[in-house]
Amino acid sequence: MKTKFGFLLMAISQFYWTQNNYIIKDGSKRFDARITVQSCKGDDCGGKGIVKLIDKKTNQLFQTFESDDLSLFLDNDQKPTVNVIQLYNEQSPLIFDDFNFDGSEDLAIRNGNQSGYGGPSYDVYVFNSTKKQFVPSGELTNLAYENLGMFQTDHKRKRIITSAKSGCCWHITTEYAVIPKQGLQKVYELEEDAQGGEFVTVTTRNFINNKWISKAKKYKINDYYKD
Repeated sequence: MKTKFGFLLMAISQFYWTQNNYIIKDGSKRFDARITVQSCKGDDCGGKGIVKLIDKKTNQLFQTFESDDLSLFLDNDQKPTVNVIQLYNEQSPLIFDDFNFDGSEDLAIRNGNQSGYGGPSYDVYVFNSTKKQFVPSGELTNLAYENLGMFQTDHKRKRIITSAKSGCCWHITTEYAVIPKQGLQKVYELEEDAQGGEFVTVTTRNFINNKWISKAKKYKINDYYKD
C-alpha cells in the first residue's frame, strides 16, 4: 500500500515532468511537434524525451519517437529552437528537411552529445512513402554521430555536407550524393591542413567518372584565413 508520502513524491515527480512540455508549430509544413523532456535547469534541458508529431490537417497523432537524451536549449521566449544548424553553436532538437532529396520531409531528433568533440548527435528518420511513416536511416544517423554535429543539405546541388576536424589545425569538409536505392556516395572532399604552422595545404578531391581526382595547393596561413 502506498503511503501519503509516496503519493506526494509521485505527484511532485509528475508535476516536474509535465512542466517540461513544448509545442513547435513552425518547424514543419505537415506537422506540429509536441516535445516532452525529462529535466530542465534554467535554459538547458536534457534527459529522456518524447517527440509526438501531430498532423496539422487532422490534429491527430501521426507518430511518436523517443530519445535517450533530448538535449536542447530554450530561447529568450523559453521555447526550443527548430531547424537551426550552426557549426560550433546552436543546433536545434528537431530538424525537419528533405535529407535524401526525394520530395518528402524527413526528421532528425537530437540524441545527446556523441558527435565529434562532444558535439550534438542526431537520430535521423526518412519518410517512407510505402509505409507512410518515418523510418530510421542508419547511414544518415552515422553521419550525424561521426562528424561535427548535424550535417547540412544543399538542395540545389543535392548534396549532404559534413564537417570534421582534428585539433586546431586540420579540417575536412565532405560532400555526399544520394544514389536512389543504393545509398550515399562520397563525391567531394576539401581538406585544410595547417599543422605545419606557417602554411596551410589545401587539398580538393572530386569523384568524377568513377575515379578520384585530387589537387593540392599550399598557402600562407595569413593569406588563406583572411577573415
